[in-house]
Order: sequence, then C-alpha cells, then structure tokens
Amino acid sequence: MATPYLNGYTIKPASVNAIGLVTFTDGTNDVTPNQQQCEAYGYTYDKATGTCKAFTFSNNLGRNIRNENNNIQGVGNKTETGTNNTYIMGESNTVKGMSRNNIIIGTNNEISNSVNNSFIYGNKANSIADNSIVLGGNNSSDILGKRQNTTIIYGGATEDGSATDAYLNNVTGSYYKPASVANNSILYFQSETIAVRVGGMSAGSTGDYKAWVERGVIKNARTTLSIDMSKTAISSSGTTTGWDFESQVSGTDYKQSLTGAANTEIEWVSTIRITEIRTSVDLT
Repeated sequence: MATPYLNGYTIKPASVNAIGLVTFTDGTNDVTPNQQQCEAYGYTYDKATGTCKAFTFSNNLGRNIRNENNNIQGVGNKTETGTNNTYIMGESNTVKGMSRNNIIIGTNNEISNSVNNSFIYGNKANSIADNSIVLGGNNSSDILGKRQNTTIIYGGATEDGSATDAYLNNVTGSYYKPASVANNSILYFQSETIAVRVGGMSAGSTGDYKAWVERGVIKNARTTLSIDMSKTAISSSGTTTGWDFESQVSGTDYKQSLTGAANTEIEWVSTIRITEIRTSVDLT
C-alpha cells in the first residue's frame, strides 16, 4: 500500500531505487525533496549531493541488494530488490524491497519495505514491523490489511522515576507506526506488560515484579492518531511503589511510556496484540 502524506506535506516517497535514492511524488510528478521533507519521512538527506537516501550504497552491497536464497512456491508472487532468505507458499504475495528472513503463507499478502523476521499468513495481510506476526482475514475484494491481527513486542529499561520510552523490539527509536500505511483505520489493542527488578540500591529485592493488562482503541483519522484506553494491575510482588506504564500516540507512532523508581533497575517487556480494520472512508 502506498505511503500516505504526512500532515502539512504535499509530497511523499514514491520509490527507492537499487542504490538507495528515494524518489518523491506530488501525486502526479516525480519531485526532489528538500532536507526537511526527506527527514520527515525518516530518510537521510545527503547535503553534498542534494539527495534523499534510504541507505548508503557501496560496491560491497552488490550481493546483498540482489534477491538471494528465497524459496517461492506458487504463482504470481513478487519479491522486490533486496529480498533475501524469504519463504513464500501461496499465490499473488508481495515482498517489498530490502526485506530479509520473512515467511508468507497464503494469498495476496504484502510485507512492507525493509521489514525483517516477519511471519504473515492468511489473505491480504500487511506486515509493517520487524519481528511481527500478522494474520489477514479478508476476501479477494477487500483492501490490503482491511481485517487483520498483528502481534508485536516492546521492551525497555528504567533506572529512576522519570518517564522513559519503551521501543519496538527494544530497538532504540523504533516504534509501531499505525498511521504510516493506512489513512483511515481503527485498531483495538491489548498490551500484556511485565516489569522485573534486576538491580539498584533502593528498598526491595531483585525479582520484585509487577504486571498489567491495558486495553484500548487507536483511531487513525487521515494519519492523525488518537487513543483511548484503560489499564488493570494484574499481579505484583515485592516493592513496586510508583511503577507504571501508559500507551500513547505521537505523530505516526504508537508508544509506551515507562515509569520506574529511583535507584531501581527494572527491565520491561510487553506483548501487544492489535486487531485492525482499515476503511475506505474518511474517519473524523
């Protein structure tokens, strides 16, 4: 599915070529983006050449950008440049460029650009995040990802009582982006979160823990996200005063804010299950 326009922008990325250069479009014509436009979509701007880059090309990348070690069974399947170590069993599935170590079983599914280690199955499912599991429950006339369920993991660590972001797959700066693909969608999510003390000098002991279940709905109205949720503490043991977390949205991102305690080293993990419906109408 095409990348949506970010709020306030009249151009957006259209394609990435084999050497990493990103071409933008205004909906009709190819456009060369400026630095602000390039970086707003998460790419790198090369001031020396005035180009927008998805990655830096070198001759050593020659082997890696070819499609290699893929196992494809079925007709109508497509793998774009840089698809490696990917298994497809089905028909009319698509893997976008620079993606590795993925599995697709089913029909009309799609893995987005630069997504790795994803398992996608069913019909017309769309994977947009590394290490995700996606089930599509659609018929052939539905839009891509119209009805699907996605499982992802967030992780993080705290050492004091200040708010700290958790990250998708515990990779700093990485977030699930529900507004990056579908313009008008509703996502019900359930986050199952546990925090475990692993060190620190404050009162309490290693192995103290607290667990929560948080449920909520994210609405993506033309790439503007809003969230409504409720949370229940399920279980705790030891000294966990002040420990808390909260799901949030910002820009195109789903985030989790973690709060620990002073002089307390805590590790956090969340399994997040998302049930999504993508609409073909403008949500308000």
